[in-house]
Amino acid sequence: MLKGLGGLGDMAGMMKKAQEMQGKMAELQEEMHNITVEGESGAGLVKATCSAKGELKGLDIDPSIFNKDEKEVVEDLILAAIKDAQSKASERAQAEMSKLTDGMGLPAGMKLPF
Repeated sequence: MLKGLGGLGDMAGMMKKAQEMQGKMAELQEEMHNITVEGESGAGLVKATCSAKGELKGLDIDPSIFNKDEKEVVEDLILAAIKDAQSKASERAQAEMSKLTDGMGLPAGMKLPF
């Protein structure tokens, strides 16, 4: 039993939404390279900047921490700042993705390839 083009109309609408989503995903992927977040450690003595994609973009180290006897402490502070920035980048990426999926009427928490 066929009832006109009802089913095909729904399919066309779904295809249009899928194409729209694909375009917005591509735009978001580009934006993620330009969105930056900053992580820090040692009460701001070491700061790391990452893109929302998690790519390390910069490192700012207060010269007061350079002491040859504390090399391991400095290395730990640098790693902690980078990890903090990458964690914030991941959170920001998820927030940006949520904006996109909410705007498209997709279920909250839907995982998309990223």
